Amino acid sequence: MTTPRNDGFRMPGEFEPHSGTIMIFPERPGSWTYDAEPALPGFLEIWKAVTKDEKLYLLVSPEKFQKAENLCKDLKNIEILEIPQDDAWARDTAPTFVRNPETGEVRGIDWQFNAWGGTFDGLYADWRKDNALASAFCRKTGFQVYDAQHFVLEGGSVHSDGQGTVITTEACLLSPGRNPELSKEQITENLKEYLGADRVIWLPRGIYNDETNEHVDNICAFIKPGEVVLAWTDNRNDPQYALSEACLEVLEREHIIVHKL
Repeated sequence: MTTPRNDGFRMPGEFEPHSGTIMIFPERPGSWTYDAEPALPGFLEIWKAVTKDEKLYLLVSPEKFQKAENLCKDLKNIEILEIPQDDAWARDTAPTFVRNPETGEVRGIDWQFNAWGGTFDGLYADWRKDNALASAFCRKTGFQVYDAQHFVLEGGSVHSDGQGTVITTEACLLSPGRNPELSKEQITENLKEYLGADRVIWLPRGIYNDETNEHVDNICAFIKPGEVVLAWTDNRNDPQYALSEACLEVLEREHIIVHKL
């Protein structure tokens, strides 16, 4: 019944050490044709690479659980969890984790997920399983979870420096398919409250024609506090040039060191 900020928790930087990775077994027919058979060898190579260095949580439906176990039978450091889902995009549907820097405790956040836009411009019509995924994962793995189902957000739409600064894009979080009843100021307060942030930097745009309404993780990411990489093109005729340039202006105004990539 509290919030991460009230409890002394904040979102770490993505560059900080972490204890595991969450991935989802590819199943959705609309995304993975031919029962995902062409994609599975690639997924398996990624799972092998992850489990060499850290724990992998692999989420899979009851129908595909045995298949996942058979594919991963030679992998160590993996936990296969029976959790139904609608697609294999764990970055956006899995919990956002926050950490208390004094105690080291980690907790999850269960945002509302609506397939990147709900009935306005979402990418599929039924996202109930994906929306239930974050809380289900926390229950099965023993993490306490903050209920943020009042607020639509995907993991890829925010980035943290781990020290109280969060970046996002106006194109995404102000889109009509997310939280149209909230003002920019109210959305900012929600981000501060649940991510333990002191400052939210709003970049105007993301990547041109990005179907997620221009998630920040596609265009800009912290590599350390006060320092980011920014997707860039020198071609002024490329539609991306103006979008990246607008982001650069904001970042420089906020005194963030920018590496063009």
